[in-house]
Amino acid sequence: MKYLWIVLGVLVILVTVAGLWAYLSLKPDKNLISEHIQENRDNSAILLLRNDSVLVELNPDKKMPLASTAKIILAIEYAQQAAAGFIDPDSLIALKDLAVYYVPGTDGDAHPNWLEKMRNDSLIQNKSVSLHEVAKGMMRFSSNANTEYLMDRLGLDKINANLEALRLAHHDLLYPFVSALFVSKELPKAEEEAQVEQIRSLSRSAYIDLCNQIHQKLKTDYDSAYKHQLDDISMDLQKVWSDRLPAASVRDYVSVMKKINNRNYFPDSVQTQIEGILEWVMNNETNQQWLAHAGMKGGSTAFVLTKALYATDKKGNTTELAYFFNNLGYMNNLKLQANMNQFELNILTQPEFREKLKQTFSEIPQTAEIFTISVPHE
Repeated sequence: MKYLWIVLGVLVILVTVAGLWAYLSLKPDKNLISEHIQENRDNSAILLLRNDSVLVELNPDKKMPLASTAKIILAIEYAQQAAAGFIDPDSLIALKDLAVYYVPGTDGDAHPNWLEKMRNDSLIQNKSVSLHEVAKGMMRFSSNANTEYLMDRLGLDKINANLEALRLAHHDLLYPFVSALFVSKELPKAEEEAQVEQIRSLSRSAYIDLCNQIHQKLKTDYDSAYKHQLDDISMDLQKVWSDRLPAASVRDYVSVMKKINNRNYFPDSVQTQIEGILEWVMNNETNQQWLAHAGMKGGSTAFVLTKALYATDKKGNTTELAYFFNNLGYMNNLKLQANMNQFELNILTQPEFREKLKQTFSEIPQTAEIFTISVPHE
C-alpha cells in the first residue's frame, strides 16, 4: 500500500508539472504571433489593412496552403445562388445525406459539435436541417462534411468560377480536400515512403481527378464501408496531404475581406446572405457593443494555420487581415492558436499595438508592390 501511494504521489506531481508547463506555454502572449512571423519569415505571410491603408505586409503574394479558410469561397457561391433563387436556404437536408461525407477523427469533432448545437437549439426537423444551417455549420464549426455536401450542391465549377470573378491571382482551384485523405488507399500498395513519393509525384490535375473520384465514392457510402478503410494516417501522409491543399496568398484573401467589408461590391441580396453565415461573431452581445460588422474564417492542419477576417467598428474604422503559417511543429501550432484571438483583438482595439506592428514590419524588406484598393460593384 505504501508503494502504491508513492506511485500515485509521483503521478500527481507529474500531472501538476505538466499542467503548469502547458499553462505557461499556452497562456496568451500579445507578442507571440508577431515574433513568430519575424523568426519564421519563409513560412509566414501577413497583410493588414486599416482604413484602406497597408499597415503590415510580409510575403503578401506567396501561395500557402489554406486549410478551411478556403471555405470562404464556398460561402460566397452559396450566397450568390441563394440570392438568385437557385437554391432555397430554407429547404431541408437529411442528416444522413451529410453523414456520408463525415469521416470520424478527421475534423476535430467539428461535425459532431455542430450536430449537438443543432439538437440543443431544436433546429433538427424530421432528422433534417435547413440548407442555411448547413452553410452556417461549414463556417462557424468548420464541418468538413457540410463542406463536401455543399461542393456537390453548389457545383465545383461554379464555386471555382469565383476565383477569376474575384480576381484572385494566386488561388488554386478548390477540390474535395477531405476526400484527398483517401488518396493513398487508391494507389498501388507500397511502403509508406514510396506512397508519399507517389502522391507528391502526381500532377495537379491527376491529383484533383483522383480526389473527385473518391468524393463520388463517399457520397454513396451510406454503410461507411469505404470510410472504414481509412485507419490512422501517419504524419508523413498527413504532411503530403496538407502540402497539396488548395493554396492562395494573403493578398487574395484580404481582397475578398475588403470586398465584403466595403458592403458595396456585392449586390445587397448577396451581401445579406454572406453576412448571415460569415458574421457569427456578431451573435455575441459584447461584440455588438463595439462592432458594426465582423466576419472571419480560419483553418488548420497539423502543419498549417490560417485566418482571414474583416471588421468595421462602431466608429467606422475598417480592418482587413489575413495571416498564414506553414510547416509548423505541434507545440508551435498550439501556441499560435491559443494567441490568435488576443492578437486580433489587439489589432482591432489597440492603436499602440497596431503602431508597434507597423514599426516592426517596416524593418523587414518588402518583396511585393503595395496592395491596391479596388472595390468595383459587379
